[in-house]
Amino acid sequence: MSKQSNARRSKKSTSFRIGRVRAYLRGRVWYLCYYEDGRRYQPRVGPDRDVARQMAAEINAQLEVGLPSVLWFQPVSLADLRQRWLDYHEHVLRSSVATVRRYRQATEHLLGFARDVRPVRRVSDFRPCHAEEFVRYLRTVQVPVNGPAERRRRPLRDTGIKYILETCSILFNYARKSRHLSPYAENPFHAIEIGRIPVEDARPITIFTPDQERRFLAACDDWQFPLFLTLLLTGLRSGELAHLLLPDDLDLDGGWLFVRNKPKLGWQVKTRNERDIPLLPVLVEVLRTALGGRSSGPVFPRRYADGKGSPLASFSRSRAEREVVLRCQQQEAELDGPLSRAEQARIARTVWRDMGAVYTETIHIEFGRVTARIGLADVTAPKTLRHTFATILQDANVDPLIRNELMGHVPAKSRSPGGGLAMTAVYTHTRPETKRRQLEDALSQRPLQVAGEWLQQRGLMEARRVRTD
Repeated sequence: MSKQSNARRSKKSTSFRIGRVRAYLRGRVWYLCYYEDGRRYQPRVGPDRDVARQMAAEINAQLEVGLPSVLWFQPVSLADLRQRWLDYHEHVLRSSVATVRRYRQATEHLLGFARDVRPVRRVSDFRPCHAEEFVRYLRTVQVPVNGPAERRRRPLRDTGIKYILETCSILFNYARKSRHLSPYAENPFHAIEIGRIPVEDARPITIFTPDQERRFLAACDDWQFPLFLTLLLTGLRSGELAHLLLPDDLDLDGGWLFVRNKPKLGWQVKTRNERDIPLLPVLVEVLRTALGGRSSGPVFPRRYADGKGSPLASFSRSRAEREVVLRCQQQEAELDGPLSRAEQARIARTVWRDMGAVYTETIHIEFGRVTARIGLADVTAPKTLRHTFATILQDANVDPLIRNELMGHVPAKSRSPGGGLAMTAVYTHTRPETKRRQLEDALSQRPLQVAGEWLQQRGLMEARRVRTD
C-alpha cells in the first residue's frame, strides 16, 4: 500500500493537467501537451513548474473560448508564404503593380536558394545561419546587363543585394505577424544586420555644373530641348514627364505644372504623392513654343520619322480613360473572365502608346545621345537632371519642406514618426506664392540665357518660314 501511494505521489510530482492541457516533466524540463485544430503540440516550457502551470492555464483558457493559443502557429512552405504575402500586397494593401513585381523578383532569389542550395521545406525551418548563407549565395548570382549586349551578365550590385535582403526581411515580418513562425522564433534576417552591409560598387552620381548644363542644352535638337529643359527646371522623374497630359497637367497661363495620379490610365506617381510645380516664365515660353497650339494629348509626344503621328493623339484624359475601359472589356470578353491588375496596366500602356506619349526608354536613349555629343558618354541616366535640380535647391537654401514637396518625396512624418520635420509638416502649409518665389530665386542663375537664345532662333525660323510662304 505504501509503495502504491509513493508511486502516485511521484507521478503527481512529474505531471499535472489543467483542463485540456497536460504538463509533464522530462528530465529537468517541463513540457506541455495539447491538441489544437486536430494537431498535437508539445512545446518546451522550461525547468520552472510554476511557469509551466501558468502557461498551461493560459493555453487552456484560449482553447476553451476558441482563440489561437499563445504558442500556436501555422507552418507553411516558403513558396506558400511568398504567394500569401504577394496576394496581401495585391488585394489588401493595394500596392502598385510595379511594387508587387519588384517584390516578386526579389523573393524569387530566396526560393531559388531554398530549392537548389539549402533545401528548406517550411518557413519555420529557416534559421539565421540560412540567412547568412543566403547572403553568400547572392554574391555569386549573375544577372543580365541592361543594354544591347543582352547576353552579358554581371554580379548583383551591393544595393541590389541589400534590397533583396530587406524585401525578404519584410516577408518574414509578415510571416511572424501571420503566425507562420513559431512564437519564440525571431526574424532570421535581423541577425545579419542588413543596415551595416556597405555599398562598395554603387554607381557614381553626377551633378551637372552650370557650364555642363549650358553645353548639354546647347547640344539638344528642337525635340530634345523642351523635354530636357523641363526635367532640369522641375525635377520631374522620367515617368512623370512621360505621363503628362493636356490640358489637365499643364497651365501655361498660370505658370503651373501638375503631377497627378492617373489610376484609370494605369499609372500613378511613384510615391502616390501628387504635387504642383511652378514654372519659370522662360520655361512657359519654351513649352508654349514646343506645343505649337496643341490643347490635348501628351505634353511630350514621340517624334515620328514618317510624320504620320499617332491615331489617338487628340485624346483628352477622359476619352483615354474610356478607351482603356473599352479595351479591357474587349479583352475580358475574349478571355471570358476578369483581368488582373497587371493585365489592365498592360492594356493601359497600349492606350498611352497609341496617344503617342514618349517612352521612358526613349528619354534615356536621347539623354545618352546628347551627353555623348558633349564628351560625357559615361553619364547615361536622365536622373542626373533630377539630382542637379535637388542640388540647386539645396545650394539656394530652399526651405526643406518646399524641397520635399517639389521633389515629390514621401513626407518625413511617413518615413520616421519621430523625425525632425514630422510635426512641423503636419502644421505647415506652403502658400503657392512662397513656393514660386523660392523656386524662381533658386533657378534664376541657371541656363535661362540658353533658353532665351533657343526661343529667339525659333522665332527667326518661324519668321523666315512665314516670309517664304
